[in-house]
Amino acid sequence: MAEPSPNGISLAQWSLHRELRAGKLDPIDFPRITREVFGLDAVEYVNSFYRPWATDEAYFTRLRRRCDEIGVRSLLIMCDGEGALGDANEAARKKAVENHRKWLVAARILGCHAIRVNAQSSGSYEEQVERAANGLTRLGELAEPYKLDVIVENHGGLSSNGAWLASVMKTVGRPNVGTLPDFGNFNLGGDKWYDRYKGVEELMPYAKAVSAKSHEFDAEGNEVRTDYPRMMKIVRKAGYTGYVGIEWEGGSPSEREGILLTKRLLERCGCVAGV
Repeated sequence: MAEPSPNGISLAQWSLHRELRAGKLDPIDFPRITREVFGLDAVEYVNSFYRPWATDEAYFTRLRRRCDEIGVRSLLIMCDGEGALGDANEAARKKAVENHRKWLVAARILGCHAIRVNAQSSGSYEEQVERAANGLTRLGELAEPYKLDVIVENHGGLSSNGAWLASVMKTVGRPNVGTLPDFGNFNLGGDKWYDRYKGVEELMPYAKAVSAKSHEFDAEGNEVRTDYPRMMKIVRKAGYTGYVGIEWEGGSPSEREGILLTKRLLERCGCVAGV
């Protein structure tokens, strides 16, 4: 049996959020910096940095042109702040679904394969499964004509419980609705943590993207909170062949150095930059 192709490495825009918020980096230059500084050929956008142009199709056409010129692929847009897709109020849930439409348009223009959303909800464990699944099903239906996937990250609340989010995926049961397992986002609140390795293993059967979260490195270049070789074994065992996205969230060293440290560690784990 042939060995599976190595996973490519992409860069999540959140890794540079301090530079972007300080005005040191123009959001339209993010793909260029990704290629020139980090030697990567794929990017993951964050919608909060593009809100002034959310409905400006010409802006995203220009951004797409820049990506094409330098050989950078746009993978997805991470969408926050658009309402709770599992809202207990049905009208609010419908509004949250519709709020994502503009990002579906932007993602299609950019050539992305997905938008990343949150499964925020309220109520009992079972109620939140039902409500989140309902909102995600509706959003999946909305995304279908755009030929886009809707992927959910473990991103706080019950979504950081791998078993709960896997249950939501089973309930939705749509081929264009999946997960984006994040190595580090398993904080359940109240100083309680879900086992990150168990959580990633539970979410990988539905994964259409993977986020390699990093916070801190030791002197040997290992991430101190997550055993990357162990995580990548879980990722590969699931048969995932897509990109693994760098998401540096540490305070020290600098954002750029943190990104490079994460890249080097992923390369040691068999991932390949610029594939």
